[in-house]
Amino acid sequence: MDARWVLHLDMDAFFASVEQLTRPTLRGRPVLVGGLGGRGVVAGASYEARVFGARSAMPMHQARRLVGAPAVVLPPRGGVYGLASRRVFETVRDQIPVLEQLSFDEAFGEPVELVGASAEEVLEFCQALRRRVLEETGLVASVGAGSGKQIAKIASGLAKPDGVRVVGRAEERLLLDGLPVRRLWGIGPVAEEKLHRLGILTVGQLAALTDAEAADILGATLGPALHRLARGIDDRRVAERAEAKQISAESTFAVDLTTLEQLRTEIGPIGEHAYRRLLRDGRGARTVTVKLKKADMSVLTRSATLPYPTTDAAALTAAAGRLLLDPQEIGPVRLLGVGFSGLTDARQESLFPDLDLADLASNLPESTAAEPLSSSVAASWRIGDDVSHDELGHGWVQGAGHGVVTVRFETRASGPGLVRTLPAEAPGIVRADPVASLDWPDYVAAARAHDEA
Repeated sequence: MDARWVLHLDMDAFFASVEQLTRPTLRGRPVLVGGLGGRGVVAGASYEARVFGARSAMPMHQARRLVGAPAVVLPPRGGVYGLASRRVFETVRDQIPVLEQLSFDEAFGEPVELVGASAEEVLEFCQALRRRVLEETGLVASVGAGSGKQIAKIASGLAKPDGVRVVGRAEERLLLDGLPVRRLWGIGPVAEEKLHRLGILTVGQLAALTDAEAADILGATLGPALHRLARGIDDRRVAERAEAKQISAESTFAVDLTTLEQLRTEIGPIGEHAYRRLLRDGRGARTVTVKLKKADMSVLTRSATLPYPTTDAAALTAAAGRLLLDPQEIGPVRLLGVGFSGLTDARQESLFPDLDLADLASNLPESTAAEPLSSSVAASWRIGDDVSHDELGHGWVQGAGHGVVTVRFETRASGPGLVRTLPAEAPGIVRADPVASLDWPDYVAAARAHDEA
């Protein structure tokens, strides 16, 4: 194990970077990707936005307040991110055939040719890998390298943005010992609180315990495993991961919910959490499930199936909202969950989301409480929509209202494009496939032909 090198490749601000790649006007500007509604959450923030304190998982209203007027807020385009991710990791697999892909934007690799290599040789390999990804996709990756997954992941964090960090054997313990215990793989809020109560604040302090002490504090199974990681012992192999069949999020409430309005309030952030996980997974979902655990511990689940797999936030979250049941009829609810299944790489971004949502609502059981579509969904054009014009080509909506739509006509390959304000019903302007903004016609055609085969 002393001769191995594990790499962790992590795409820099991936969602926002893809938006800046495909919409060149946004390069160098603070971009926030996520929900646009009142309870929307940030799915991704560019480094220009992070300077102001914005970050992923933050409420969108808070991020917008921090960034101020320069903020560019866009809805996620899962199909575009999925294809960009696919090309990134196909490029990486050309150099590292076995990858343990954790999400849309990060993966571990253990290149055979680096066994026994020097730190300088590893650095050269990582730099060449990053150059290859940039040349092939236009996207920036940071890479960390160390003796195991733990060190490699920490190193990639130190490498960000746009860098490489190789941690040699001699410096591993020094690096680990000063880190907060929360940075250790597998330590969440509960374990962190237990350790903090005992005055154990750093990884080095955890490493100084005995195996028996770690087991007593953190459990017979988890304690010794975390203790080994704290001491820099990480022999976990890099292996292809089995794909999850469902992605979900749920929350248990301190006080049972007794009204439908309370459930509607809570399903927003829970659905956003599940949706962020779906985006990071990289696949589209066709089935939406809502889980309700009642005060008597019995569980009710309801599902709806969309016409096609998608990563469209409006379609997925609207479906979840329409599946809720009234606690006045079923009894108090102590847990609420949202799940996405029917996961597949073959996703479709709807060109007519308002019509699809109406069709979905009409197919749900009559007992389901219907909610009016939000203005952002019901409107003819939404900020961030992809459009195509007979003469001006592919573009995206920068603003809409009062009968007009303002469009920036540009793609990845065009450079900053022309902006035009047109009548909303102008002939020649139609909704377009968001993937066209990548301007990879040959690659897109080959990928879709492969999926259909």
